[in-house]
Amino acid sequence: MPGKPSEEAFRNRAYWDRLSDEYQARHKNFIRQPEPRWGVWQIPDSELGVLGDVSGKDVLELGCGAAHWSILLAKLGARPVGLDNSARQLEHARELMAEASVDFPLVHSSAEAVPLPDESFDVVFCDHGAFTFADPYRTVPEAARLLRPGGLLAFSKLSPFAYVAENEDERVGPLLRRDYFGLHEIDDGGVVTYDLPYGEWIRLFRRYGFAVEDLIEPRPAEDATSTYWDESERDWARRWPSESIWKARKER
Repeated sequence: MPGKPSEEAFRNRAYWDRLSDEYQARHKNFIRQPEPRWGVWQIPDSELGVLGDVSGKDVLELGCGAAHWSILLAKLGARPVGLDNSARQLEHARELMAEASVDFPLVHSSAEAVPLPDESFDVVFCDHGAFTFADPYRTVPEAARLLRPGGLLAFSKLSPFAYVAENEDERVGPLLRRDYFGLHEIDDGGVVTYDLPYGEWIRLFRRYGFAVEDLIEPRPAEDATSTYWDESERDWARRWPSESIWKARKER
């Protein structure tokens, strides 16, 4: 069974408990779409081909927030479990599940130490969830433990390009302001986020028995809108990768 989450995980739990209501009020109309969509620009999974057919599959969402993704997957025939580090986020999830007349387990836990049995899932995924707010050196081995052989790990997060081009106001710009090499833990004093250089992601996947199937770098349309990024940041994201979507298959 998993060990104890990091101190940073408990800090992030408190952060999301405080931020949850504001976050849901700001973004709910943008992200609660009638089909699964990915990331800052809400690009449909049917276009990107990340998860594909989930019917009949056991699916774990790490960092589910209000569980709108898992609700959609349940309606598509999956057997989802939603996990989130924030109790308040899970309260929003329960409200949405009741509205949608679906029911599945919700787990209050950090993705760094998941209280679920080995090899329980066919798919482990998140959309800007736990792989942003939990340490990849803990989440990748947890995903490997939780997946059955042949299972899919898929997640989206900000691209390393976005982190190295982030200004002091947390907006991206044309200048490189953070080191790429050594990228790991980004602590702004309120919340801790994580990323790695591309090569380190690949080495980490291989270390825990994953074969990388794809790295998708979504590019927004010229007229794309988002409640996360403004028009100038959209224009930036048409020149440089704003997000990464990893797909990796557990080989053993």
